[in-house]
Amino acid sequence: MKSEFTRILNKYSKINKEKSLPSISIDCVVFGFDTSSLKILLVRLKEKDEWALPGGYLWKNENLDDGAYRILEERTGAKEIYLNQFKTFGNVNRTKDFFDGHPDDLWQKQRFLSVGYYALTNFAKVEPKVDDLSDASEWKNVHELPNLMMDHEEIFNTALLELRKGLNYRPVGLNLLPEKFTMPELQRLYEIVLDKPLNRGNFYRKMTKYGILNKLKETRKGGAHKAPNLYTFNLEVYNEALENGFKEAW
Repeated sequence: MKSEFTRILNKYSKINKEKSLPSISIDCVVFGFDTSSLKILLVRLKEKDEWALPGGYLWKNENLDDGAYRILEERTGAKEIYLNQFKTFGNVNRTKDFFDGHPDDLWQKQRFLSVGYYALTNFAKVEPKVDDLSDASEWKNVHELPNLMMDHEEIFNTALLELRKGLNYRPVGLNLLPEKFTMPELQRLYEIVLDKPLNRGNFYRKMTKYGILNKLKETRKGGAHKAPNLYTFNLEVYNEALENGFKEAW
């Protein structure tokens, strides 16, 4: 007797054979920040113990980036997400063993080259969603990850490394912080992503030199210490830095 998960797999196997491009899949590492830790969004397939990165297949009439945006919107409901394509993963049998016991012509069991993207999004605005194939979708601390299926741990590790390297020449924060934030909050974000402390004075000088911040004429009220100034991102300069990069590294 076939299980519910097997019936659903067979259903989507037929659908994907009709509308999806063979041999190409997309896996996304979705990073979120909750002021004290860096998290990623994971899903758990029905009848499986391992967790997975949000992913899917590219439609035949779809651009690659559009496919990644579609998959993330389906998983999070969020439309304004920063995406960065960082690597393609193509080890032999990277999917086959996970679907051991299923027919060899099952779509999901074929060999797929997976295009990896990492995404940065506002943790507070995302509501993880489950679909027919999954029974859970949750945020997990990057230092407390459960067992991941197939090569998804390798994809995650590579994405985190690329995110950290990317801080040397591109800004982050627009999709991870509230609209108004303090310099200590921005520095805390960088320290959590980089997993190391940063010199306060050097951080302030670099950030002001980049020109990506607008200092507001208001402060964060409350607390025993002097109320810190609030900032917003200068979207024009920020987006230019995303496109062309900074001229110096940390």
